[in-house]
Amino acid sequence: MAPMGIRLSPLGMAVFCLLGLGVLYHLYSGFLAGRFAFFMLSEPAAGGAEPPRGSAAAVDLRELLAVSVLAAVRGGEEVKRVREGNVLNEKAKGKTREGAEEKLTSGDLLSNRRMYHLLQAAFPGVQINSEERVDTADQDTVSWDRNIPEEIKQKIQPKEVPAESVTVWIDPLDATQEYTEDLRQYVTTMVCVAVNGKPVIGVIHKPFSAYTAWAMVDGGSNVKARSSYNEKTPRIIVSRSHAGKVEQVARQTFGNKTVIIPAGGAGYKVLALLDVAEKNQEEADVYIHVTYIKKWDICAGNAVLRALGGHMTTLTGEEISYTGSDGNEGGLIASINMNHRALIEKLPDLEETSHKLD
Repeated sequence: MAPMGIRLSPLGMAVFCLLGLGVLYHLYSGFLAGRFAFFMLSEPAAGGAEPPRGSAAAVDLRELLAVSVLAAVRGGEEVKRVREGNVLNEKAKGKTREGAEEKLTSGDLLSNRRMYHLLQAAFPGVQINSEERVDTADQDTVSWDRNIPEEIKQKIQPKEVPAESVTVWIDPLDATQEYTEDLRQYVTTMVCVAVNGKPVIGVIHKPFSAYTAWAMVDGGSNVKARSSYNEKTPRIIVSRSHAGKVEQVARQTFGNKTVIIPAGGAGYKVLALLDVAEKNQEEADVYIHVTYIKKWDICAGNAVLRALGGHMTTLTGEEISYTGSDGNEGGLIASINMNHRALIEKLPDLEETSHKLD
């Protein structure tokens, strides 16, 4: 009997082939998609810099500190170059609430452009508030090489926060009035980073001595607080234009031995509370400002003081929020290694003085 042949149904063959193709598609499509995704994530664009650490919705505060230090130094280079070249192109940009003329120079504008564009290029998703107007058409080709100085690496750990919680405040030239008078010791460039309105990173740079102080709250710093002060003869640093009025209140409170130090620039005044190895830097125990002041003037100093355990508040002791409007209405009082609350309670007439000067 002849062996029987086996005949396959054409329909069965078709079903078998379709099943096989389905299995192969399932296996290889997942593999190829995974390889493609890995390639896209691991390979930077040709010639491009490595992307910032973290996702696009987050920023690393250590990286932002490094860029802030660089921005303050780069801005300071412009400030110094303009002053030494004596090409200030000085003009008035308005008046303060007290009626004093506010001045604007090429140093302000060129420093602002350099600082703003460097920070904006490094962290495009972060809000930046600057004292001077930024012309978006006037792009400055400033980039960050993603280098973090060793001093910052050693003292600061990476820390990511949501980009939408961050506000950067730039003061491209603090003490413009003194700058025009060639009182160089008072001039600083400053950058501050606030997270949810609280100042957490502060950079204060002195262009004419190349000194830079920086600090990060719950991180580290390259500057220290002075360890002692004399309660019997406290030294109070104030704005040059307010010295007479503040002196009256201070002497009534602390006695006739109180020393009043008139000075320019909020950055300089905060540095006076710290241990700064600068021959042109005066020392003080308390910093008082009794009128309205802009937040880019004080944010960096506030952050540095907070990082070192100090305080900067309004004259009534309220914390200053670095969101919303760009002005602080309540004046300020700053101290370190002192009982800040007791200090405020000891100077009850300062708020009244503030209203008289506004």
